[in-house]
Amino acid sequence: MSSVTTATPDATLAPRLNWLRAGVLGADDGIVSTAGLVFGVAGATSDSLALFIAAAAGVVAGALSMGGGEYVSVSAQRDTERAALGLPAHQQTSPWQAAFASTSAFTLGALIPLLAIVLAPVPIRLPVTLIAVMVALVTTGYASARLGGTAPGRPILRNVVVGGLAMGLTYLAGSLVGLTL
Repeated sequence: MSSVTTATPDATLAPRLNWLRAGVLGADDGIVSTAGLVFGVAGATSDSLALFIAAAAGVVAGALSMGGGEYVSVSAQRDTERAALGLPAHQQTSPWQAAFASTSAFTLGALIPLLAIVLAPVPIRLPVTLIAVMVALVTTGYASARLGGTAPGRPILRNVVVGGLAMGLTYLAGSLVGLTL
């Protein structure tokens, strides 16, 4: 007669995973949205001050949006966990932790394309930013795979493709707008 054992889930795992998920998502969104923003503006102008202003405003707006969105989303999740599952407070996800993780990670991720495009010499700023962003996206893809216990190939490819499309399409949009102004 064989016995089957089942692992008892760690009661604190779900809240920690949600906090880590918020951090990885925040970093990835900070990288991609800010890179898209600066590539879009760079498509219309090479003015360094305009690029810096757009990127700085994008970092603040994006970080606040991500943090607020995480707080609202995780609060709704917590309410559901409490009502439907009767989970005790220590097993519920903290909306404040998720909001802080997302806001902080977004800001750190967004600094990569902001600093790359503003500090690189004008003739090579786009290639430097592209390389910096791609390295960051590979890193966040790898981190998300490790956190999820999966092979890193798909998450990395997904991040690189989405980030590349965001930069390419916003650069095209900025170029078209720049031509008409």
